[in-house]
Amino acid sequence: MMLVLLVLKGETMPRRWLVTGSSRGFGRAICEAVLDAGCDLVATARDPSVLAGLGEGRAGRLALAPLDVADPAQAEAAVATAIDRFGGVDVLVNNAGYGDIGSVEDTSLASFRQQIETNLFGTIIMTKAVVPSMRERRSGHIIQFSSVGGRLGAPGRAAYSAAKWGVEGFSEVLAKEMALVGVRVTMVEPGGFRTDFAGASTTIEEGRPDYDAVVGKAARMQRAYNGNQPNDPHKGAAAILELARMENPPLRLPLGSDAVAAIEAFDYDRLAELQRWRSLSETTGFDTWNR
Repeated sequence: MMLVLLVLKGETMPRRWLVTGSSRGFGRAICEAVLDAGCDLVATARDPSVLAGLGEGRAGRLALAPLDVADPAQAEAAVATAIDRFGGVDVLVNNAGYGDIGSVEDTSLASFRQQIETNLFGTIIMTKAVVPSMRERRSGHIIQFSSVGGRLGAPGRAAYSAAKWGVEGFSEVLAKEMALVGVRVTMVEPGGFRTDFAGASTTIEEGRPDYDAVVGKAARMQRAYNGNQPNDPHKGAAAILELARMENPPLRLPLGSDAVAAIEAFDYDRLAELQRWRSLSETTGFDTWNR
């Protein structure tokens, strides 16, 4: 595979990466691209043995770390591995996550907690583990994998959307704080990528007929969608590397034309709704309030 140049358009590729959820899908593609670019990488998985062979024939240096992102001790240990082996972390990619399909009524509280624990608290835990060292160095880039479902409510994915909306709110605040110490934050919002996310990684329940128009439809579409998603994870990984090179990256980066179209339509409808109800929204001020 062709070695990706470390310098492009005058911007330098950060050398030291830590990627969560490295075993398959988007995470695996990012890890391969990072190593092909000659960068140092800490790749993580609950069972690091599934990462065997990842670094073979690739230019970068590789370290493996066991990681359940919901375990603060393992998160701290993964960051310590990067510091011990490579001197620090320039880019953290919070990629690990999953989302099941089911109605709000039929999704157990245990499932809600588990999905939110992984997708939201896992992101918070990993971010907090890496922030002190980035703050001390006054540099770094934290790339948070959100989703189109982090910008609009995805039918049948209440727990996943709740978590990803949480990631977006958390990361907006984080970005404002980290800007004071030279650390950049970007939320990546992928559309449909041809990974295992819609396959074995997902529990799909069509549920009761009362919700079939949205939940059942989402479940059937998800099954048909698996293997037919419009976006290539390797091209997505290339976009992540380009993002990491940027001196002034965006706060949000939708990935895929499907993501752009969905978010654009949603934002238009949201603004239209705001304007439609503006007269009611603005009735709450004191009469003497001076705007």
